[in-house]
Amino acid sequence: MRKDRQNPPAILFLCLGNICRSPLAEGAARAAFAAAGIAATLDSAGTGDWHVGRPPDRRALAEARRRGVDISDLRARQLAPADFTRFDLILAADAENLREARALAPANATARLMLMLDLVPGRSGDSVTDPYYGADDGFAETWDDVSAVAAALVADAAGSSG
Repeated sequence: MRKDRQNPPAILFLCLGNICRSPLAEGAARAAFAAAGIAATLDSAGTGDWHVGRPPDRRALAEARRRGVDISDLRARQLAPADFTRFDLILAADAENLREARALAPANATARLMLMLDLVPGRSGDSVTDPYYGADDGFAETWDDVSAVAAALVADAAGSSG
């Protein structure tokens, strides 16, 4: 990530359709960075284009709202070549999304690509829970995963900006 106050970190959260995991991650990170008073550029995208322009899944909206975070303004978009130079860090929800991002990365890519949970001690290599085809309570588990990622990002940013 960028390591100074003049250039706040720019982080993109990535999942498959950009309606569940990555918008929840963006919402959790927005809330965590705001609470810490740390500036950051935060966004989310999907590797697929099925949901482009749509809001997050209603269950994701409900879970974020339950946690005090409003993600209703977010709209799904697909990962674009410019993202690889616009962002310092692209965090994928699972290994498949990471593989797809690496395959799409242009030659001039400068962003670091890694799994979201690689930032959480003891979770390296793990996937963020994908709640899409499961019961509604899967969204709470996803929120817990992405909140841990957000906390790790804020701790890193706070440690590097002081």
